[in-house]
Amino acid sequence: MRVKYSVQRRKRHKKIMKMARGFYGAHSRSFRRANEALLKAGEHAYRDRKLKKRNFRRLWISRINAAVRQYDLSYSQFIHGLKKAGIQLNRKALAELAVTDPEAFKAIVERVKEAL
Repeated sequence: MRVKYSVQRRKRHKKIMKMARGFYGAHSRSFRRANEALLKAGEHAYRDRKLKKRNFRRLWISRINAAVRQYDLSYSQFIHGLKKAGIQLNRKALAELAVTDPEAFKAIVERVKEAL
């Protein structure tokens, strides 16, 4: 007796089509196009999870740089001063402080200037 894959195939196709909901045009209606679109979407998602980390670090650095320029320091001098002062705050926390709590950030800059 020959084996047919109708049940498994329908199950697999339904799963793919469900994940492709909201895609444009044939990418949400045709199994083949949906499958291709999902593979490509997965590649982009994988790549962009790595890119996201880089992009956020760049954003934090530019925010810190903009904030410390008001106190006549460059970003690199500021980071060097942080290490010398023994302040162990990451760039995310520093950028958040610079945006939300300028007074606390100013206190950190003063400590850094003393260390330099």
